[in-house]
Amino acid sequence: MIYLDHNASTPVRPEVLEAMARAAAELPGNPSSVHAAGRRARAALEQARARVAALLGATPEEIVFTSGGTEANNLGIAGLVATAAGRGRPGVVTSPLEHPSVLAACQATLVAVTPSGAVTSEALEAALDQRTACGVVTLALANHELGNLYPLDRLAAVARARGALVHTDVIQAAGKVPLNVGELGVDAASVSAHKLGGPKGIGAVFIRRGLDLPPRLFGGHQERERRPGTENLVGAVGFGVACASAQQTMAEDARRLAQLRERLRAGLARIPGVVWFGAGGQDGEAAGRLPGTAMVGFPGAPAQLVVIGLDLEGICVSTGAACSSGSLEPSAVLLGLGLPRATAAEGVRISLGWTTTEADVDQLCAVLPAIVARVRGAVSLPVDPGPALATAPAAEGVPA
Repeated sequence: MIYLDHNASTPVRPEVLEAMARAAAELPGNPSSVHAAGRRARAALEQARARVAALLGATPEEIVFTSGGTEANNLGIAGLVATAAGRGRPGVVTSPLEHPSVLAACQATLVAVTPSGAVTSEALEAALDQRTACGVVTLALANHELGNLYPLDRLAAVARARGALVHTDVIQAAGKVPLNVGELGVDAASVSAHKLGGPKGIGAVFIRRGLDLPPRLFGGHQERERRPGTENLVGAVGFGVACASAQQTMAEDARRLAQLRERLRAGLARIPGVVWFGAGGQDGEAAGRLPGTAMVGFPGAPAQLVVIGLDLEGICVSTGAACSSGSLEPSAVLLGLGLPRATAAEGVRISLGWTTTEADVDQLCAVLPAIVARVRGAVSLPVDPGPALATAPAAEGVPA
């Protein structure tokens, strides 16, 4: 099997599996217990917390463990909204390109985006003017489908100048690009272990020191009373090791994945009409996006059928966010760019990661042209064989 769906979930790193196995075998205590076994469990939990904090450029006291990215987004956004509402500013501004767990967590005014998915300072200012009682802005650092990177420090400064609190979803960016939540100027940030080589079922939310966010669950004192319930100790240990590993290999991984992505671009250029969505467009620029993410479309070939065809060849890709991939609806992100439903239904996300090799990319490029041709023939839709759709410039503030 060739696995090219790392944005949905990454294979667990070997060192993470080893650390989790040791924790499961050697740490039977509850981290809240005061006896020796409990103290050992607590020490392991706090070491994991420190490793997550280091990846985010935070302090350990600012990290709250959750069951994953969805809970982290809900806890962070809802907490900020409750705090802002107490100040008489209950409004929220976000973009139409956010992950479903962000869009479902709040009723928000949507900021306008460019055809390539960029969010500009001017557009954010206009949305804030529209929502005069806005108390919270939530924008991802990297888009989960397009791979676009956003100038979050600039956008957060715009929000803060209007008195709004800022949440960011860094789930796709963590472990792939350097992060420092202090430099970004955000009040809360969500992260998930299984997007960076860690286990599923564990995540965290950064909550800026001095900000008192109310819990969403009740009945325990854990996590500084922000997220009650016995902590997932084994998962947290794996999360911490994954963060430490990602920090060590990030620069080399980014270089290697960028090269693989350009190899993919060259291979897919043989398919008539191929479209590259998001920052960078058809000009080959890597600036403005995650190094291993490609969202492509093949006019006349519905993405669901292309994905099935690749699956039959033993290659795993997706049509977009895994949290909504069971739906037959077109990509909500591509619809958010203002694309027609038929075009949005053609988006295929190919996401590379730490296990991806040149041979994996070459095999995808070898079988995909025939799959696309079969699908196009089956649905009998006309195809424009000319140049692929050009996209707008990369996201504001991201250097070329």
